[in-house]
Amino acid sequence: MSRRALDLILDHVRAEPSRTWSIIVTIYGDAIVPRGGSVWLGTLLAFFKGLDIADGVVRTAMSRLAADGWLTRTRIGRNSFYRLADKGRETFARATEHIYSHRPPEWHGHFQMLLIEPAAREGARAALDAAGYGVPLPGVFIAPAGADVPEEALGALRLEVSGTPEAQQDLAGRAWRLEETAQAYVSFMEVFAPLRAALAAGETLTDLEAMVARVLLIHEYRRIVLRDPILPAAILPADWPGPEARALCADIYAHVIAASERWLDDNAVGEDGEPLPASAKIKRRFKD
Repeated sequence: MSRRALDLILDHVRAEPSRTWSIIVTIYGDAIVPRGGSVWLGTLLAFFKGLDIADGVVRTAMSRLAADGWLTRTRIGRNSFYRLADKGRETFARATEHIYSHRPPEWHGHFQMLLIEPAAREGARAALDAAGYGVPLPGVFIAPAGADVPEEALGALRLEVSGTPEAQQDLAGRAWRLEETAQAYVSFMEVFAPLRAALAAGETLTDLEAMVARVLLIHEYRRIVLRDPILPAAILPADWPGPEARALCADIYAHVIAASERWLDDNAVGEDGEPLPASAKIKRRFKD
């Protein structure tokens, strides 16, 4: 039953455009960086066999990531070892808290609004997006009061915006793509719910299957939660599915972590030819 549930997840992933490179980034951020950061290419090839992805596809994806500045390669004899480059480490470090720690900001009853002149918008847009600001109108950026203002937007005009709860929810709905994100959460739960049910019923996975389930779980969840502004409940729709999706993710993660870590203990090889050491950080994930 659990293998059948995993097959459904694999079918879902295969039905989408190839994202081998993105799965590789997930593996590093979730499993390799906590163990030191560098791993033998053969470890990754062994993992992707569990997804029925050919070695050539993986090698091509690794080369692309290295060329794009996400990975750096070290050759020791005939073996290649890869680690996240500064670009990749910084990107996943910012994402880690968003993925594993769900802490909506305190709601003070009003929004912080920034008005930015047209000439300065493009330079500030990426930083404001990364800081969680929404855009209800061109040149207007909002976030719950108390949000940090990136350096790129320090020259913006700042206002406080308040209103009825209904008006605040409407503004949030226009500033962020909440309907699109909500549907993505619902789809995520539909895909992974059978695996959760199978594991809860006592079904088991092999160590490699558990590793595959863990990586695909975080891979799919990461794609959604990183575009979720993580807003206070007071300005979200009453039926917002984010907390339910996170609970499902945390539950499956807890079920597969021990077996997946065993697979890494047996297969993850570092530059010194020794197994990569386990990290206690993993066990603290999804612990609020």
